[in-house]
Amino acid sequence: MKSPGTKRKAYAAAGVDVDLGNRLKRRIHSLVRQTHPAVAGQVLGKIGGFGGLFRANFPGMRDPVLVASVDGVGTKLKIAFAMDKHDTVGTDLVNHCVNDIAVLGARPLFFLDYIGCEKLEPRVFDQLLRGFSRACRAAKCALIGGETAQMPGMYRKGEYDLAGCIVGVVDRAKMIDGRKIKPGNVILGMASSGLHTNGYSLAREILFDKMRLKPASLLPGSSTSVGRELLRVHKNYQPLLAKAPTGMIKGIAHITGGGLIDNLPRVLPKNCDAVIDTKSWRVPNLFTVLQKNGKIDRKEMYQVFNMGIGMVAIVSEPDAKRAMSMLKAKRIGRVERGTGKTRLIF
Repeated sequence: MKSPGTKRKAYAAAGVDVDLGNRLKRRIHSLVRQTHPAVAGQVLGKIGGFGGLFRANFPGMRDPVLVASVDGVGTKLKIAFAMDKHDTVGTDLVNHCVNDIAVLGARPLFFLDYIGCEKLEPRVFDQLLRGFSRACRAAKCALIGGETAQMPGMYRKGEYDLAGCIVGVVDRAKMIDGRKIKPGNVILGMASSGLHTNGYSLAREILFDKMRLKPASLLPGSSTSVGRELLRVHKNYQPLLAKAPTGMIKGIAHITGGGLIDNLPRVLPKNCDAVIDTKSWRVPNLFTVLQKNGKIDRKEMYQVFNMGIGMVAIVSEPDAKRAMSMLKAKRIGRVERGTGKTRLIF
């Protein structure tokens, strides 16, 4: 409470409360420090500096290669706003970034976040940071910094945007780049937990505009509300992938925007096609509801959504059975001679 005669600062009156931002940042130190034990001794400096410091020390690696990626969670944020639940999108952001570097065989080292908002809401900020911290601890990577920008006039009231940057490392000799993929290899699919972090613009249009559902409505054919279904956390597959012996996995694709159609070609040699048997796994109910009510062509569904497959690994036929057990995956296709495309079998 302001004392008598205290004048409100001009910048705060304009919508940017610098003092509030500073108070909130001081509160996050414990959440950030909880992510540091997994990389003990490598995080230097303190939170609040102009840059995060990480000591490059990679024992056991002959030729360490840094792998970096940056991403967001798209319009899934609209569901977080509607549900007034914000920790899960924080976790989504970290997991999405971790998966993007895991496809190269990298383990995560550190993560930085960006939050752009109309106005800093302490409760929302705390939930987001708890989501970041929880996911970083699970991924054994350090949260070493970030940026929070208050920008009135740029965002609608109560809304914000998220972005994350991750840096990981892989020994060059163990890098997974798809070069060893060849015809006869087996394509394994690892189950998704839902939409993950893509396809939400179309999903929201179908569910909320065409079907007139609300976040609290039950999803047809399910006992789960639409809002809870759409906020299911994007899986982190890196711990499973890391269990595979060196050389077992020849290529990995994270099935995000573009689906199986556009993401598999990113790891295929130019003389190979990925042939996917779409009947080899049970497509989750959510995707069936979206296709039916949106009247979407089947092929487009596999380009917009993950259709229940969040990560794909390509292995040799002799390794397939062992890899399926290790990765908790299903055989969903094969590699054939071709021109670097995904071919779907319905």
